[in-house]
Amino acid sequence: MSPPKNKPDNNETPEQKARRLALGLLARREHSFGELERKLLQRGLANDVVELQLGQLVEEGLLSDERFAEQFVRQRVERGQGPVKIRAEMQQRGVDAELIDIQLEAHDDEWPRLAENARNKRFGEEIPAEYEERARQARFLQQRGFGMEQIRRVLKGDIAED
Repeated sequence: MSPPKNKPDNNETPEQKARRLALGLLARREHSFGELERKLLQRGLANDVVELQLGQLVEEGLLSDERFAEQFVRQRVERGQGPVKIRAEMQQRGVDAELIDIQLEAHDDEWPRLAENARNKRFGEEIPAEYEERARQARFLQQRGFGMEQIRRVLKGDIAED
């Protein structure tokens, strides 16, 4: 009887090991090519083996940066994160800048509303009149990943750019 596909086999080749590990990671969640490559290299697999196996997974449609980017942005939007933070996280995962732009632009109309929802959830609906409180709320929104234009719109344009 052969071992289950997700268990290591002492006779498996480096190519088989790379594929098994990659499929195991992809079974848990979508990964970008760069992210999956980094994880496999950290496990001591040779670069050429990793490149070959990941290339095959791309050809088979099992690994897709487009699918990863779409899902990643959607999840972060649902969490109330802004485009600045999402872009930085995707860049860390090795996603192409053009693909990031496409996915973020698909939500352009939503960013001000998401920033407003995040501010209202944390601070209530009333816009503060005091500069210190407005600055505190602006910092909160910046940490959530919203840009100054979105923050100004939420705070009615009274926040000066530093």
